Amino acid sequence: MPTMSRTRMLTIAALVAVTVLGGAYALGHTLGRPGGPLAARPESRAQHQADGATDQHSADRAGGPAEGRADPGQTGGPTNRPADPALPAPSATVPPSGAAQPADPDRTRAHEPPRLPAEQDGPHGARISTGAGYVALTFDDGPDPRYTPQILAALADYHVKATFCLVGENAQAHPELVRAIVAEGHTLCNHSWRHDIGLGSRPSASIRADLVRTNEAIRAAVPDARIDYFRQPGGAWTASVVAVARQLEMTSLHWAVDPQDWTRPGAGAIAARVSAGVRPGAIVLLHDAGGNRQGTLVALRWLLPDLARRYALAALPSGPPSSGTPSAGTPSTGEPPQGRAGGATPPAGRPAAGTPSAGQPVRS
Repeated sequence: MPTMSRTRMLTIAALVAVTVLGGAYALGHTLGRPGGPLAARPESRAQHQADGATDQHSADRAGGPAEGRADPGQTGGPTNRPADPALPAPSATVPPSGAAQPADPDRTRAHEPPRLPAEQDGPHGARISTGAGYVALTFDDGPDPRYTPQILAALADYHVKATFCLVGENAQAHPELVRAIVAEGHTLCNHSWRHDIGLGSRPSASIRADLVRTNEAIRAAVPDARIDYFRQPGGAWTASVVAVARQLEMTSLHWAVDPQDWTRPGAGAIAARVSAGVRPGAIVLLHDAGGNRQGTLVALRWLLPDLARRYALAALPSGPPSSGTPSAGTPSTGEPPQGRAGGATPPAGRPAAGTPSAGQPVRS
């Protein structure tokens, strides 16, 4: 009899358990059916975008940026929606669109600021300042297939425009680099056909032939390119070379800061000399060719953010001259033609520290 009782009790318990579990399953199915109070609801597009905006590194299950929208922590990437208006405005060195825009290939835009005129305080009237508060970086002796692209990349990373003084035979050998310089909005400068330091002592006809040949090589790569400046190799200026450049509608371009990077003193020395010597309105002499320029490149990567915190950085203006009257060389309070405003005004006619004195070895 006890055995029969235990068997009957186990049977009853099993029936009760089955009944309870079946009821729970039915209840869960009812609540979780489509439209039910516990049904999973799809994430709205607005909520998806809002969540994405709070996590700069959100990713899909594969581990990459979420499909269909750019990861704000990375450059580029797919995007199917306009930029988040809540993002901070870009630096003034970037055009309003938020990305550096390529220059018009012919450099003849009507709104281009006029090129700088001659400067009374410079050697034979050559420019030693920008005439305003901004600082101009210039690169000589290129283009060079090894270093010029790296210089361009560094400038692009910081949205800085510069001036490139091209050697004619190098421009002829590397027209694609001339096009790259112009496409990224930099200013062009004639630096003679073969870096002839003695060019200024030659007859005017020879000087003219050299400069014309160089301009033709540049324009073979970029037809109708504006070439508004000439820099005499070595800074060996003469009245004759300045006069011929002026006849060809080019302003002679000297400098105020020379870190002697062509002597390869090391990246640290180059950066220290430029940083200490630069003043508002300074024209800085650097090189992207003519030898090993790795030190210049490394120094530039340090100098760009350092200088940009203290000064406006811009290319020299390249447009039809507004006047043939030489300027006094005192930087005005006007805005730079490109780049960010900043910096103070140095004493009139005083070149920044680092300017080589007469007889000091120079390569430009």
